[in-house]
Amino acid sequence: MENKPLASVIIPVYNGERYLAEAIDSVLAQTYRPVEVIVVDDGSTDGSADVARSFATVTYCFQTNQGIGAARNRGIDLSKGSFFGFLDQDDIWVNNNKLLYQLRAFNEAPELDMVFGYTQQFFSPDLNENLKAKLRLAGEIMPGYVAGTLLIKRESFFRVRYFATNWRLGEFIDWYSKAMELGLKSLIVPEVVMKRRIHNDNTGIRERNSRTDYVRILKASLDRRRKAM
Repeated sequence: MENKPLASVIIPVYNGERYLAEAIDSVLAQTYRPVEVIVVDDGSTDGSADVARSFATVTYCFQTNQGIGAARNRGIDLSKGSFFGFLDQDDIWVNNNKLLYQLRAFNEAPELDMVFGYTQQFFSPDLNENLKAKLRLAGEIMPGYVAGTLLIKRESFFRVRYFATNWRLGEFIDWYSKAMELGLKSLIVPEVVMKRRIHNDNTGIRERNSRTDYVRILKASLDRRRKAM
């Protein structure tokens, strides 16, 4: 690739000091350059700020607690890249060529708007044994239509616009539904590029009382589709 474009990687964090360094390291280990890493602290009260600031090349920003959608949006506002990537505080990119593979895909198919990769879940060593017993997992590899595998062109992202900030859960599902409704073109590279950590404080566990958000997001998407017919 000639005139290699800047990729901006946005990591929102909320009280994630335990795993944040590993997430940042996994982005900085990418073979592709140039990359900028932006950590948006969504009102943490632990040592997340110290972890982020220990990386000299990372841009750190603090805001009052507003949720993951608002944190990602703040990172987008701070970014300078032609492409956006995202990673949650507790997940890791496991393929050092993630960005390279995805940007090659864009280079080979310029009509693409966004590129995903495969994911694999894993149990964190600190996960409660009782909770582990209730979960089915065992390292299954699956297509990763999630924020953590996405790489998207800046102009394509803004066709969909910012992440909604009114959901406690499912803000990426909401955004992706809108992207599909607008006809954005996507591809998934065949490599595992991200591991999703299952631990005691996953957002889905912490916000389990907000799971009705998923139903509301689906209904909103169906309503938009009906109006467009």
